[in-house]
Amino acid sequence: MLSLDFLDDVRRMNKRQLYYQVLNFGMIVSSALMIWKGLMVITGSESPIVVVLSGSMEPAFHRGDLLFLTNRVEDPIRVGEIVVFRIEGREIPIVHRVLKIHEKQNGHIKFLTKGDNNAVDDRGLYKQGQHWLEKKDVVGRARGFYQENRSVKDRNCKLLIRSLYWDCDDPHE
Repeated sequence: MLSLDFLDDVRRMNKRQLYYQVLNFGMIVSSALMIWKGLMVITGSESPIVVVLSGSMEPAFHRGDLLFLTNRVEDPIRVGEIVVFRIEGREIPIVHRVLKIHEKQNGHIKFLTKGDNNAVDDRGLYKQGQHWLEKKDVVGRARGFYQENRSVKDRNCKLLIRSLYWDCDDPHE
């Protein structure tokens, strides 16, 4: 019944009102796209905000937590840093911590990752024959995050502000 009510409303509009509504909708969509593209340029990441989809990083991050990413080429990757990477053949990026770094004589860096809640490193997740990740695999590096306050049911403004962190080394310090 909802769709019929919507169609009745559209039929009752004159052409000017209909054009105005379509234009407003187009402005909202284009504004959202411009903001997203602007964030991509500022952060250097193809996906400046990601949602944690699994429990592999618990207790640091839970399903539904938001991570704010950057991907600056000049910043070196460090052990303990949280990276979001994409594996060839998989569409969904993975959020894990850098476990080891392997630097070659020529300065080329490779690294190994592991989820905080996983028993073993991520070599089993990488494509066959791949033992290390490279900088080209990285979608972004966590620079901030937002977690819902799970321990307190009264969610006032002060608690929400305390839930927004900008240092991802240890979210529970």
